[in-house]
Amino acid sequence: MAPARNNNPLIELLINIIIPSLILMKLSGAERLGSVGALLLALAFPLVWGTRDLIKSRKFNVFSALGLVNILLTGGIGLLELDSRWLAIKEAAVPGIIGLVVLASIRTPYPLIKSLLFNPAIIDVDKVHQHLALRGNVDAFDARLQTGTILLSATFFFSAMMNYLLAIWIVTSPAGTEAFNAELGRLTLLSYPMIALPSMLMMMAVLYYLARSTRKLAGLGFMDILQQQST
Repeated sequence: MAPARNNNPLIELLINIIIPSLILMKLSGAERLGSVGALLLALAFPLVWGTRDLIKSRKFNVFSALGLVNILLTGGIGLLELDSRWLAIKEAAVPGIIGLVVLASIRTPYPLIKSLLFNPAIIDVDKVHQHLALRGNVDAFDARLQTGTILLSATFFFSAMMNYLLAIWIVTSPAGTEAFNAELGRLTLLSYPMIALPSMLMMMAVLYYLARSTRKLAGLGFMDILQQQST
C-alpha cells in the first residue's frame, strides 16, 4: 500500500465531493455548461486529484486505482447515456469487489487488514510480534486478525448495499440529461453522511478491536504500538 498521504481532509472533501456535486447540480443547464460539459468538469476534479496522488506516491495503490476506475465508469455511463440502473450496479460493484478481495485475502499469508489497518508505516509491527512471541500468543493474534478481516470486509459489503439502494432511490432520470446530472450530484453529496461516515465508524470499530486484542495478547497499549518518529 502507498504511504499515508498528508492531504488536508477538508481539501479532499471539497475536491472529491462538494465541488463536483455543485457543478452537476448548478451548471448542467443548457444555458450554462450543458449536461455533458458539466459532467466532464465535475469528473475532472476527482480524476486529476486521484491521478496526482498516484504519481506523487510513485507506487501502485489498488484502492486508488479502483477509485479512478470508478470515476471513469461514472463518466462513461453518463456520456454513453446508458440505463441509470447501471449506475446503481457500478456504485455497488466497486466496494463489493474490494470486500471480496479483503475477504479472500484471509486465505493467504498476507491478509489485507495488515496493509489497511495494521500497517508498518503506522504500527510498530516488529515490536508487536516480539511481545506476542514472548507471551506465546502469535497464533491467537493471527486468529484475531482473521476475525478483523471478516469485520473489515463487512464494512465494504455494507457500503455496496447502501450505494446500490441510494443510487436506485435518487438517480431515476435518463443518463446524459440535466436531471441525471442533478441527481448524480445529490447522490454524491448524500453518500458522504449516509455511507462514508458510517463505514468510517465501522472501520474505527475494527481498529479498536485490533488495538484491544493487541493490549490483551501482547500487553501493549495503543500508544505503545505506534511507530515512534526518529529524531
